[in-house]
Amino acid sequence: QVQLVESGGGLVQAGGSLRLSCAASGSSASINAMGWYRQAPGKQREMVAVITVSGYEKSADSVQGRFTISRDIAENTVYLQMNSLKPEDTAVYYCHAGRWIGDLPGNWGRGTQVTVSS
Repeated sequence: QVQLVESGGGLVQAGGSLRLSCAASGSSASINAMGWYRQAPGKQREMVAVITVSGYEKSADSVQGRFTISRDIAENTVYLQMNSLKPEDTAVYYCHAGRWIGDLPGNWGRGTQVTVSS
């Protein structure tokens, strides 16, 4: 069992920045990929950015150039630096950990709300 605890969400004006953190604990030895998904009201959950132990990254087209994912392997923590935020980035952001990218259901955090005002 892997536990994921997110932090860093909040309310920010358009153009602002936020940094999300997700710390993994428990049986995390099998975790190779960690990342972030988001779900806006009335929409399906979508992948935002993921990163593997080897450093391979994948991100959604809508956030490229604005969001940066990074990982501290020693601390089992993944970060999402979000810059130039837009109102359409408003969603609940969920941390995910799995054996590979796209390993679903995998392990999920409880989510953190990000609200971007116009």
